[in-house]
Amino acid sequence: MNMPQPAIATVHAPAKINLYFNITGRRADGFHLVDSLVGFTALGDELTIRTGEPLDIVSAGPFAERMPPPYKNLVYQAAQLLADAAGVQARAHITITKNLPVAAGIGGGSTDAAAALKALADLWGIDDKEVDLYALGLTLGSDVPACLLAQTTYAGGIGEILESAPTIPKAGILLVNPGVALVTASVFQARRGGFNPADRIAKAPTDVSSFAEALAERHNDLTDAAIRLCPVIRTVLSEIEKLPGCHLAQMTGSGATCFGVFDDRAAAEAAAPKVSRDGWWVAPTELNVNTA
Repeated sequence: MNMPQPAIATVHAPAKINLYFNITGRRADGFHLVDSLVGFTALGDELTIRTGEPLDIVSAGPFAERMPPPYKNLVYQAAQLLADAAGVQARAHITITKNLPVAAGIGGGSTDAAAALKALADLWGIDDKEVDLYALGLTLGSDVPACLLAQTTYAGGIGEILESAPTIPKAGILLVNPGVALVTASVFQARRGGFNPADRIAKAPTDVSSFAEALAERHNDLTDAAIRLCPVIRTVLSEIEKLPGCHLAQMTGSGATCFGVFDDRAAAEAAAPKVSRDGWWVAPTELNVNTA
């Protein structure tokens, strides 16, 4: 395969939110089975990719200092795996503007890797018949397949089974992280109790209020474990719940980021200063809505 001429692209890597998160079982290999409604926000990281240069990762932005060395970055691994699978040289200089906190339960590394896979496949001229990006992404992490889709979806299995989700309203979202990184594996290990059945929303919500009510009937099965490891999460949830206009407060993923659901972005922006604390990351945004 002849490599295309050097090119440049800037792509968005949206934050992932587990709107609810059930753990339904555990495989013999230790991987947990899940049922989750996964959404994405307007807020995210940005990747600027220049092809034709030796593979390298540079981090910029507010959370750059918390990023791993380039060769340990999931984006670096994604680029190398894609190149190997397609039989091309892994030549790309990638700058990640890290707007999302690291190890925060919002899929930062996974969404970056997914954005890189899609952009590099295009820049390197790799046809989707040559490489299954979803299968490749799953080897990088269970969140990567959903992040490749980057739209509201039900995730099952260990994250690789993606199914159509109901249309959801363009709700305002307030993301709050208390400045604490949580390792996903540690939260799963700290979890106690059995498993819960899948509990998908049968009917598409008609507005933000009914959407929040549907989510309130479901939970994040990792919340209690995350609170045991990071008690301030309880405080974060309590502070979000008290905000004017907040319909619901939940934790996303394995934490420590929590989110509040509001009527729209303007309401989330108005509430943000009221929950601001030293060392906390507070970011108002909105849910992306699937388009046909």
